[in-house]
Amino acid sequence: MSDVFDVIIIGGGIASHTAALYTARASLSPLVISGLEPDQLSLTTLVENFPGFPEGILGPQLVDNAKKQAKKFGATYLTEVVTAFAKADNGFDVTAGGKTYRGRSVIVATGASARWLGVPGETQYIGRGVSTCATCDAAFYRNKTTVVIGGGDSAMEEAMALYKVATSITIIHRKNEFRASKIMQDRVLALTDKIKVIWDSEVTEVIGNGTVVTGVKIKNVVTGAESEVPTDGVFLAIGHTANTKLFTGTLDLDEHGYIITNKRSQTNISGVYAAGDVADPIFRQAITSAGSGCQAAIEAERYIEHLKAEGKY
Repeated sequence: MSDVFDVIIIGGGIASHTAALYTARASLSPLVISGLEPDQLSLTTLVENFPGFPEGILGPQLVDNAKKQAKKFGATYLTEVVTAFAKADNGFDVTAGGKTYRGRSVIVATGASARWLGVPGETQYIGRGVSTCATCDAAFYRNKTTVVIGGGDSAMEEAMALYKVATSITIIHRKNEFRASKIMQDRVLALTDKIKVIWDSEVTEVIGNGTVVTGVKIKNVVTGAESEVPTDGVFLAIGHTANTKLFTGTLDLDEHGYIITNKRSQTNISGVYAAGDVADPIFRQAITSAGSGCQAAIEAERYIEHLKAEGKY
């Protein structure tokens, strides 16, 4: 067993680093186990909607700055994958890299991963025409053509966000009807001046000129006919998967696998908190993730103070 930490933070995104900053400044010397895969913000290019950066800031730079800030105040970082989490006497055991660390409290900020199509060209053009967030990136497509892939409420919301700035939005859906709520469908389908739908079709490849996206190849799932759709931007709206497999059976999860918390970021287990996209299926923004990281950190600090007051520290 390694040293006991007042707070162990699991995750490597902006929620984790914000929680680390706040707990470190509170002299709790947090251990952050950040994992090996990049967080979603680190896969983003220019971020223009995070307060304090009037000229915008690159996503990876924003994440790195937050990490450096947390380390400045005493946060310890470990780049390993957490393989086990369990309640233990006087705290919680978190195993990563073959070692087990004891935390008096834990903040889970493992995020949610966007679902990808898995087609050629997709990963090549991430941040260069391929996006999973129109709320984040729509402004880059002012007076440009766009494609939205999906048929649920998320796809309708992406299309609505793009409608404000893009010259055209083509929704590509592999079925002949949307699964989105009727009210969302009605709103989108009424906007025929900019929005059109290609039914019964799936994207088979994202194509570009080596620098940016120029279009997508699609295939009709009924007839097998193939064609190309020229576009400046491709927005994936086929859902997200909360990174909560490790906590199944321990923490309460909703029907989609997101951690259930109360308004104070508390989970069903006292001393365990959740922050960022892992507990937020609605907003999924950098600023809301950072805010919830702050909230979880303050609650963890109060929890540690409570343990000390009761002589359980």
